Amino acid sequence: MDIGNSLSKFTMSKNKYEIDMCNGTIMDKLISFSVPLMLSGILQLMFNAVDIIVVGRFAGSQSLAAVGSTTALINMFVNLFIGVSLGANVLAARFYASGKHKEMSETVHTAITFAAISGVVMALIGLLMAKPALELMGTPDDVINLSTLYMRIYFLGMPFFMLYNYGAAVLRAVGDTKRPLMFLIAAGIINACLNMVLVIVFNLGVAGVAIATIFSQFISCVLVLRCLNKTDASYQLRFSKLRIKGYYLKQIFQVGIPAGIQSTVINFSNALLQSSVNSFGSTAMAGYTAANNILGFLYASINSVTQACMSFTSQNYGVRKFKRMDKVLIDCAILSVGVSLVFGCGAYIFGDKVLMIYTNSEDVIKCGVEILSITTVPYFLCGIMDLFPGALRGMGYSLVPMILSVIGTVGMRIFWIFVIFPSHRTLYDLFISYPASWTATIIMQVICFLIVRRKVHSQINK
Repeated sequence: MDIGNSLSKFTMSKNKYEIDMCNGTIMDKLISFSVPLMLSGILQLMFNAVDIIVVGRFAGSQSLAAVGSTTALINMFVNLFIGVSLGANVLAARFYASGKHKEMSETVHTAITFAAISGVVMALIGLLMAKPALELMGTPDDVINLSTLYMRIYFLGMPFFMLYNYGAAVLRAVGDTKRPLMFLIAAGIINACLNMVLVIVFNLGVAGVAIATIFSQFISCVLVLRCLNKTDASYQLRFSKLRIKGYYLKQIFQVGIPAGIQSTVINFSNALLQSSVNSFGSTAMAGYTAANNILGFLYASINSVTQACMSFTSQNYGVRKFKRMDKVLIDCAILSVGVSLVFGCGAYIFGDKVLMIYTNSEDVIKCGVEILSITTVPYFLCGIMDLFPGALRGMGYSLVPMILSVIGTVGMRIFWIFVIFPSHRTLYDLFISYPASWTATIIMQVICFLIVRRKVHSQINK
């Protein structure tokens, strides 16, 4: 087969895993793209859920609190680099849709090389900064040593974690969300089995769940890199070509760094919120850990739609189908609201029963239910809040949505934590900051989107 000639006759959806995002109906393709991605996100969260469930059941509430107290910190540390993968996704999708195969290849090799380097950097940061960061958050003395141990071991797997996420970002750019799901299923089964063995049989506690997570991340990393290496498409990975090309890294950074900063700063506000929860003691911490894990599943469901919006917008922007981009956003909004209402109402109604999976402590469950009661039903607001920045990033505009998210989400939560919360010290009043911050951010993001949309559509007449 003459690959060069084949690539010159570019057609979308050359194999069963890819999706033609630029032609035909939209909603069915959005669902085909989003569902595997949603399941992938849920499965990744199940890694953590299995950790939390096994620890809560077999290692006690202190160990549960220890694992949970690291979540916000871990997210804050890694999300800058994970955000950069969104830049790789946008750039790769644009090059792929417009048939720029050399540029596509250079983007892939630059992104994977950066992933490996950033993974090593994150491993070092985690080892050195785990305990000081936990101390800054006011982690109670009875759990800080366990929390530190968990974080340090967990961060040793960062190179595998980064490589998988960047590799999956490349596959998403061409519409392939099914194979990353398959890889995570394999890794998830291994993670669950190792958790049982290391925690229950060998009594390794938080160290055991961290080791199991690292090994599962290694498996998913190997599978996604093998997938990229074996393809004969323009996004084929050749290990001999791994290097960073400044021209492409700059473009990746233009979209990815603002997205990463946005996510990092939001997680900083979550870390501040974690500090407020810590002031209620280890029982409230354990309740928040379990409730936050459930909210994570909600976020994974709506984020899959945001990722679809970004990828579809990127490809259509690359081939200048601006009116189709509007249809993509409308269909994504319908899908996001529908999914979030179903899952959010389900979490609200069955929250106490779901929390029983994590712990048998009535006090912990009570705290978890209190948090879920104010955050689950209005979660569709979070979906809408994320959707507009996703569309903007697909068009290459990432800086302004980042600023608005920081002002709306982070600013509101900081104001809430330091001004309102001190005089209303209940978990319920603390977590009202979630829907309040979502609403404020939506208003600003919609205004921003309308301005950018007008600018982009004016290009039609040029």
